[in-house]
Amino acid sequence: MEKTADAPTFDPACPMSAFPVQIGDKWTAMVVLCLEARPRRFSELRQLLGSVSAKVLTDTLRAMERDGLVSRSVFDENPPRVEYRLTALGRTLLQLVDAARSWARDNLDDLLSARRQHDDMPLPSPR
Repeated sequence: MEKTADAPTFDPACPMSAFPVQIGDKWTAMVVLCLEARPRRFSELRQLLGSVSAKVLTDTLRAMERDGLVSRSVFDENPPRVEYRLTALGRTLLQLVDAARSWARDNLDDLLSARRQHDDMPLPSPR
């Protein structure tokens, strides 16, 4: 991305288009935090994350695996055991997630206030 005086210009080959953590995608960042200390099974992740559905967690883990952020290990046991762990690349996201958490701590009151103010505004009348 190049920035001109009045607006940014985006290069079609901009690396941000492949950025794995999207603003608003809370699950990727939360999975990174859950896997920081040790590998975890799918059921452990669901329990830690609480309100995530199995489908959303599966989709998140698949996307993270595709991006090289987590590895998936299948153990030949009965029943089969599958564990997810952060890769070296995935561990590099810990700094980014920590920065985002810090920003949220510092700005949460203002963010929630702005949302309330916006939500309390009357809807524009149709033309």
